[in-house]
Amino acid sequence: MRLPGVGKTADIAEDGLAGLEHNFITSNVESLVNWARMRSCWPATFGLACCAIEMMATGAAHYDLGRYGMEVFRASPRQADLMIVAGRVSQKMAPVLRQVYDQMMEPKWVISMGVCASSGGMFNNYAIVQGIDQVVPVDVYAPGCPPGPETLMHAIVTLHEKIKSGELLKRRLASDASSAGNPRGAGVIVSQRDGQTASHRIGS
Repeated sequence: MRLPGVGKTADIAEDGLAGLEHNFITSNVESLVNWARMRSCWPATFGLACCAIEMMATGAAHYDLGRYGMEVFRASPRQADLMIVAGRVSQKMAPVLRQVYDQMMEPKWVISMGVCASSGGMFNNYAIVQGIDQVVPVDVYAPGCPPGPETLMHAIVTLHEKIKSGELLKRRLASDASSAGNPRGAGVIVSQRDGQTASHRIGS
């Protein structure tokens, strides 16, 4: 028999509910929770250098993060579940970064925006943290110097898809098991979408 509104032929007498396509009625609670988490990421801004300008441009009218339900950048970490670390992190700022992260609600996510946040970048010295994954577990790395709004949006959309599929929490559990309880995050690396290459950087 053909089920109205389902879009495929299924024999209910033979397959029962297993013959129905996945939809909001036949979904399980975990899928609904992951969908709600994906649609309600509220970022706690942590803009520290030039990458923060690109992050602000991403939230402006031309790119409009409001399409993803993220137009509200929270000033309080207790109202946020996504931290976008934009720019270099000094050794003096690292404890503050960790304190803000600890005050955020669970489950929480971290995007490392730009090469300085991800690896220290050109600042290979004692004053700059050589990668914020030494301070907080990073879920998605957005490369670039600085990454443009397109790359940050690509990182955000990638994060949303990983949250929806539940893959991030699975990768976190796997990394925790392999690192003796020291959380490392999912560590997903996205590609650049703003036209930059290793030989051509904006401003160079």
